[in-house]
Amino acid sequence: MTDRPGIPVIIDCDTGVDDALALLFAVRHPGLDLRAVTCVAGNTDVDGVVRNTLTVLERAGAPDIPVARGAERPLIEPARSARHVHGHDGMGDLGLPAPTRAPAAVDAVTLLHREILASPRPVTLIPTAPLTNIALLLRTHPEVTRNIERIVFMGGAVATGNATPVAEFNVWHDPEAAAILLTAGVPITMYGLDVFMRVVVPGTDVHRLRASTDPGTRLAGDLLAHRPTSQGGPTEAEEAGGLGDAGAVCAVADPAGLTTRRLPVEVSLAPGPTRGQTVVDRRPRPGEAEIHEGARMQTLVDVGLEVDVDRYVGLYLETVERP
Repeated sequence: MTDRPGIPVIIDCDTGVDDALALLFAVRHPGLDLRAVTCVAGNTDVDGVVRNTLTVLERAGAPDIPVARGAERPLIEPARSARHVHGHDGMGDLGLPAPTRAPAAVDAVTLLHREILASPRPVTLIPTAPLTNIALLLRTHPEVTRNIERIVFMGGAVATGNATPVAEFNVWHDPEAAAILLTAGVPITMYGLDVFMRVVVPGTDVHRLRASTDPGTRLAGDLLAHRPTSQGGPTEAEEAGGLGDAGAVCAVADPAGLTTRRLPVEVSLAPGPTRGQTVVDRRPRPGEAEIHEGARMQTLVDVGLEVDVDRYVGLYLETVERP
């Protein structure tokens, strides 16, 4: 395999409206080399995720990027979709035609293992979904970490969750997998809800994208229109759409737009109201628990705390409007 220009990236997704936005960006950004896409149950069932992923790549005019089917449920719990957010088909019920492309003849873990080790340069993994595939990869083939530059995952929250008051959907869907991710032994960036919710494309830009004659650009507009940030109907003033998962890919292409702090992070695995919470320790000094019970080992993660909204909106628009 020859070395292509750009940062070699692999996206693990549950496509999903905003996963689709992320794929459109990754395909068209000249500084990224999208080497593979792996699919996992999350926003919709895994077969729907595969279909949606192939559809997006086709409409974006992407080269023949391998796409593989992965886990159809979390490690322990049953799958719980987010169709109430993403539509019955996971893609906003836009009525898109079935893709003509076919998935790879290997499973997601096999494809991840193959593409990571085959890359001439260390790969950046970008999971925008429940982390089941990544956990299975790390447990089955831990040697892949020698050729992983960084994992930038969309998941978790410092402050407020969405699946529960404290847990974000991707981590809540498979908390054990998220806990395994934190043992990867490679640099990790957490692009959580604290920044995820802030990057919003204005309605006027959404309308311009929807009027494009380019299928990929137009799809970006239609998907953004499905992610309104107000509670009203889709009028012109209210049609602004959040980038969601696509912001994590922007952070790989342009890391200067994301302000992070390296902080201890762990995932709450106990049953009850905190299950799936990413517990981020922002204290300036140890507390009584550590003084009386001893320090606990927690993974240090680069946690996204602030984002340059205008910078990432401009970057996204410039990229998806690229022929």
